[in-house]
Amino acid sequence: MSDPQPDEVELVARACAGDQSACATIVQRYTGVLYNQAYRMLGDPYEAEDAVQEVFLRAFRNLKSYDSSRRLVTWLLTIGSNYCIDRLRRRRFNWLTLEDVAFWLPSTQPGPERSMMQRASREIVQRALQQLPEIYRAVTVLRYWHDLSYDEIGAVLDLTEATVKTRLHRARKMLQEALAAEEELWNVEGIMS
Repeated sequence: MSDPQPDEVELVARACAGDQSACATIVQRYTGVLYNQAYRMLGDPYEAEDAVQEVFLRAFRNLKSYDSSRRLVTWLLTIGSNYCIDRLRRRRFNWLTLEDVAFWLPSTQPGPERSMMQRASREIVQRALQQLPEIYRAVTVLRYWHDLSYDEIGAVLDLTEATVKTRLHRARKMLQEALAAEEELWNVEGIMS
């Protein structure tokens, strides 16, 4: 998974030479994965859109520094991760309200009750994810939403494999505690209502 796609090296070379269609192909190919990363890390769809634009701006400014032995998506995710972590450090936790969170429903149309349960579950997980410090949130998003290996996460975040494993272990424990607290809160609210 660490080798570049066959056409990536050529695509980057064409983009460096000023080929607009190559730039457009890069944007088209990687917008989704960068948006997903930014949304999971920042928790806000508008901030995620801004982040994707900024990542592409930074990438195209520094395209000549791209290491062709790595996958382009890994390089872009590195830029995206660094940008999101900087944003998080600047704002220091802006808690989400339920109204701020937008989720996509599956294409099959579940009934209203099931839709509500799915939406509530997603919101709970997103709130728990937002409670993680950014160093743990970054490894969690890269592992479980982007399915990157420990080596790839290490490359994106400039960490050793041991550090990645340690942070993932701690992040899972923190998420478990946050989800247990959320469940307890729901149980208390259910009793009181």
